[in-house]
Amino acid sequence: MSAGRLVILTGPSCVGKSPLIRALARHRPDLEERLQPIVLSNSRDPRPGERDGVDYHFRSRADIEALRNVSDRYVMMDVRGDLQALDREEMHALLRKGDALFEGNPFIGQVLVTDPALGDVPRLSVFLTPLSRAEIEAMQRLRSGSVAELVADVMRRKLLRRTTRQKGILSLPDLQNIERRCGSAYEELRLAHLFDHVIANHDGEDSEHWDAFPIPLGDAGRALSFVVALLEGQTLAGLGEAWDRTLLPG
Repeated sequence: MSAGRLVILTGPSCVGKSPLIRALARHRPDLEERLQPIVLSNSRDPRPGERDGVDYHFRSRADIEALRNVSDRYVMMDVRGDLQALDREEMHALLRKGDALFEGNPFIGQVLVTDPALGDVPRLSVFLTPLSRAEIEAMQRLRSGSVAELVADVMRRKLLRRTTRQKGILSLPDLQNIERRCGSAYEELRLAHLFDHVIANHDGEDSEHWDAFPIPLGDAGRALSFVVALLEGQTLAGLGEAWDRTLLPG
């Protein structure tokens, strides 16, 4: 029997998940301290500033592949070319002590909201999207280009700015990685309807609105306020959106 909630914060790569959690730690440490992070294993190399055992357990692809043989303890996902593994036993151990936080990609988020083994676990799930429902519907009415292409272009620009800030001059593997991530974003947005709350956030991980000023500004500030309200058992009218599975066709 779990004692805490499973808090899920998900959305495409670079949409602003990580800076939102960092902003929560700065401005509402009382809430952030209650969230025990679920740490996945990941086959990719750490990004600048990432720490092994904190952001991910960084392992070789072969080491993670070997976990497939450990009964059904691990949820295995190939995410944009990165092999990731979620330890179910570790997650349940966290839940027995209090709230557990998953902050990551929507494909594993989907597992967490649909897994029958978690049916009795209280959950709070939030999906960050780089486009609002109104913007998607306006693009659909224009019929001058696909929403998938728009999503990819929006995320490509965010990813390029973030990676350039981290690394300076970009290599061919950097650019190929960016294309994988922005090319995956539309399929990730198609999962948004599975989550309790959808928040449109134009201030991605590339935005200075998160930490350049005394308080988060713009959508960064609104997203933080909404998540704070949810963690406190409230909602803020007008900030969350309701999506359905028909919004983004396959």
